[in-house]
Order: sequence, then structure tokens, then C-alpha cells
Amino acid sequence: MKVLLAVDGSAYSEHAVQLMVSQFSREAIEVRVLHVDEWPKDVPASLVFAEGAGAAAAILAAHDLRRTECAALVGRAVEQLKHAGFHSTGGVVCRGDARRAILDEATGWGADLIVLGSHGRSGLTRMLLGSVSENVSRHASCSVLIVRGASHAA
Repeated sequence: MKVLLAVDGSAYSEHAVQLMVSQFSREAIEVRVLHVDEWPKDVPASLVFAEGAGAAAAILAAHDLRRTECAALVGRAVEQLKHAGFHSTGGVVCRGDARRAILDEATGWGADLIVLGSHGRSGLTRMLLGSVSENVSRHASCSVLIVRGASHAA
């Protein structure tokens, strides 16, 4: 069974990793960890309005730092799973819209299951920010496990 585990660095995705470790059989599961970097969604205003001789260098440095942080996030999840005895095909970091990227990776890799945490947003916040987990569950061609809550995350 191929499981695509989507992580975003939040307590919610950490809870999803911990749920996999505690409740999934290791023998028949191949796991791929995915993080979608939605840059420039989170670009600091100081970079948007950067100008002068150092602007290009500041933007490139920010991109390099972002890539390093994303790779470290995926690496930590992969190591947790390997330490727990899971066979892992490693991790993937891609850029773009998380909803579309998770679905594309699951389809391209042939995932049997997508596991991701839910931030539990509702009301206006959900309407304005959208729900990645809801969108993935509605459009995935495979099963989706949405891990709710983070109160027990390690």
C-alpha cells in the first residue's frame, strides 16, 4: 500500500505523523512525505518592496532559506517514520497551491491513501483561507484520511 503523507510543519501535521506511527502496520506500507511550499503566499512585505543594490541578493537568500526549511521539515518526518520501522521512499518538496500539488503527487505516484492533518477551521476563516483537507478529500482519486485535532501531538 502506498501512503502519501502531506505535512506542513503545524501541530496538526505532526499529529498525522504520530497517528501513522501508532496505528499503521509497517510491513505493507510504503510512505512518501510531501510538503508543498506555497511561496510567495507567505512572502514578508520587506521582500515584496525590496529595492536597491541588495534587493536581488535578499530575495535569493530568502528563497535559499525557504528551500532549506522545507527540506528539513520533510526530512524530520521521513526520519520519524524510518525510526518507527516504515519503508519510506523519501520526501518531496514542491511549490504551488497545496490542494492541487497534493492531488497531483498522489495521482502521479499512484498513492492508495493520502494522510493529512486538518487545521479545523470553520466559518469565515475557512471561507477566506479555504480548506486543503476538504478539497483533497473531495477531489482525490484514492482514499483520504484527515487527522483532526492536535491536542495529543507529541
